[in-house]
Amino acid sequence: MAGMTGHPSIPIVAYGALYPYLDEALARRFVVHAVAADADPDALPPEAREARALVSFGSVGASAAIMDALPKLEMIGLFSVGYDKVDVDHARAKGIRVTNTPDVLTDDVADLAVGLLYATVRNIAANDRMVRAGDWARGVKPALSGRVTGRRIGILGLGRIGRAIARRLEPVAGEIFYHNRRPAADAAYRHVADPLDFARESDVIIVATSGGPEARGLVDAAMLDALGPEGVIVNISRGSVIDEDALVAALAEKRIAGAGLDVFANEPHVPQALLGMDHVVLQPHQGSATVETRRAMADLVLANLDAWAAGEPLLTPVV
Repeated sequence: MAGMTGHPSIPIVAYGALYPYLDEALARRFVVHAVAADADPDALPPEAREARALVSFGSVGASAAIMDALPKLEMIGLFSVGYDKVDVDHARAKGIRVTNTPDVLTDDVADLAVGLLYATVRNIAANDRMVRAGDWARGVKPALSGRVTGRRIGILGLGRIGRAIARRLEPVAGEIFYHNRRPAADAAYRHVADPLDFARESDVIIVATSGGPEARGLVDAAMLDALGPEGVIVNISRGSVIDEDALVAALAEKRIAGAGLDVFANEPHVPQALLGMDHVVLQPHQGSATVETRRAMADLVLANLDAWAAGEPLLTPVV
């Protein structure tokens, strides 16, 4: 639990909707000015422009425009592990510190990845809809599903979350291997350097890489074709990592067998074509959305803010 250090004279911006527990704790510590995520940075009220810190969800982040609109900004505290929506280069150039919330959400995101894998391969969501619609009672026979046991699992991005996913699947996987830009230190799994070779060897690809410009469209049409018609893809990373148009086409044309998706390119908007596909399982970006993890994330945001306000080292700096 974060300490109850107060900084009642320090103004901050709560940028976009946050989390009630975090909202309340921020209000006890700071002078908080709420700014909508879609607010015009050039039209902020004068009191908000005095803010020395900004707090936002990772899906909102902080653009160069909002940084420039806050001339006294020193610190950005992200309520997420991902920081692809923050203009990190601009923050660095302006001397603005950026923090995120790694580690505390690792287990819950890994759990959801495994859940999406089973839900997709075993037709859990489609069969649930079938039962609720009364089809089973009317004598409709559900389609046979695939099996998870024995599948070759390719982890795209063997970081904290990727390793946690791999550990959970070790008892059932035929083999686990991974693709990173470079081999991971102390990895217990085989590194496949070429992304297309990685996809060809995979029965399942689980996308766990960090987001950002360098990962945008990493999973493209060629990679999906290499995964093949029996392959399944799960994404708990960032929607931008997969070429969403290519994914929709591959699913519609049955060039891959299915997908379990927690993230999308233009959240909260999901491609209409995906909504009618029974071989796709959809979640509204719920990877870290447990009571326990959201409180731990909030506490880490607060601890970083307290450290910054006290002139102490940040706990989880990005910049």
